[in-house]
Amino acid sequence: MCALFVGLTAVMTWPSVLHLATRSVDHQDIFFNLWRMEWVRHALLTSPRDLFNGNQFYPERGVLAYSDAMMVESLIALPLLSVGLPAMLVHNLLLLGVIAASGIGMFVLARYLWGNTYAAVVAGLVFAFAPYRFSHFMHMELQWAVWMPWAFWAMQRTLDTGALRYGLLTGLFMTLQLTSSIYYGLFLAVILATIGGIQVCAMGRRAIRPVAALGAGALILAATALVYSGPYREASARVGLRTTLEIRKYSAEPSSYFRVHESNLLLGRWRAGSTELNLYPGLVPMALGLIALVAMRPTRITLAYAAGLAVALDFSFGINGLLYPQLQYHVGFFKGLRAPSRASILFLLCLGVLAARATAAILARVPESKRALCGAAIAAVILVEYWSAPMKLVPYPRRAQLYDFLAQLPDGNVLELPIPRLDGLPFLDTRYLYTSTFHWKTLVNGYSGYYPRSYLQRLVHLHTFPSEVALEQLHDDKVRYIIVHDEQYRDPAEGARVAEELVRLGGKPLGRMNDGWSQATLFDVSALKP
Repeated sequence: MCALFVGLTAVMTWPSVLHLATRSVDHQDIFFNLWRMEWVRHALLTSPRDLFNGNQFYPERGVLAYSDAMMVESLIALPLLSVGLPAMLVHNLLLLGVIAASGIGMFVLARYLWGNTYAAVVAGLVFAFAPYRFSHFMHMELQWAVWMPWAFWAMQRTLDTGALRYGLLTGLFMTLQLTSSIYYGLFLAVILATIGGIQVCAMGRRAIRPVAALGAGALILAATALVYSGPYREASARVGLRTTLEIRKYSAEPSSYFRVHESNLLLGRWRAGSTELNLYPGLVPMALGLIALVAMRPTRITLAYAAGLAVALDFSFGINGLLYPQLQYHVGFFKGLRAPSRASILFLLCLGVLAARATAAILARVPESKRALCGAAIAAVILVEYWSAPMKLVPYPRRAQLYDFLAQLPDGNVLELPIPRLDGLPFLDTRYLYTSTFHWKTLVNGYSGYYPRSYLQRLVHLHTFPSEVALEQLHDDKVRYIIVHDEQYRDPAEGARVAEELVRLGGKPLGRMNDGWSQATLFDVSALKP
């Protein structure tokens, strides 16, 4: 079964498997993924106490907590990067590998619940390859839903046996999910509590031992969450929480569940929407889920997962729903989440469980000699409905002459130009962040889920260069090196003018070199005239 999901991942994301070390989709968050993995490795090997003090947004500290740190992913990447594997290769192995692993985990959960291999495959397909996956292909932490089905599997084993080891495993898998993706960790806790709680109520006094075992697992999650949330609480105190307007923008509506990523073969041309609101689960899985709920005798497990599906659906509606506004008001953790629509990953998990039950019932009525063919047909129709290949990929540079040269120079803060305008964030800042992993000097540029006020003020001042306020900003930021990517200005003549002004003010050109995409000029501005 592992080979099946690995093979399907290669096919569904084709031709990614042919370009593992060099290419990915064209998106700013690919640069951000690479930087986070590289930064965690760099910090842990050089100065672990500065783990959350990333080398961007000078002079801010704790900047890794301005977004999800992808801690589990980065720790897995650490030994691979340390032995010299290219960052893009490690990135793509983690990205494609976790899609396959998510399908495998879902297969294990569904087979345990319903005892049918073909039905379990259907559940794995829904969870691993729904259009939601392709809408968020650039978001590493949103692909790492791999621990969810294992958390539900462990919970079900706990309820069935009352064994402490399964309760502890439930807590461990939830902890791994939280530290892989904070969004998913929080959403998982709510949906798992819903599904588990309904089953516990139905069990009566028999639930005492399972509840005690799950409570022990919850202690693991609570202890980890208390420690891991520290840097994020400090970051929130500095940059604030999400506004209602931001959350509403990324809150789903019923119509979101009829929209797909533009790359979808069947519907992408007609039903495409914004990245965060493409939540189409597929007609076939929805039909199967409806059969499980309406046409079959309800069971404790069916009702529990139906309730989980309903809560996940309402959660994805965010501000437009019933439960999320209440949790956001009363629970501090939820005030930092911008995109409630991401709870739809748990809608897919619950839908997969229900679709698997219906598939198992349908196959039970088919002659045994034809079950494999019938199961394969259902799976094939689902895959066709989800089909997005071939994916459009672009190359990402592994090294660049300019940054290799910069790495050999004495330490000093770096500013890369052009910088974005306030209405054009992030522009090239994600690229600068990625290339900082080639030299590890501190950037005054930056990119993350939040922008500190000092950075936004810097952008306003530096756009007036060579005014007095811009020069004062450079002095306050202790900028020693400026890289002018003149070919990246909307008007290259403007880039040439900036370079000329730097020379006039006393900046020392250190060379014009390749930056991985084009040519750029590196300046030492330590002697820049005020």
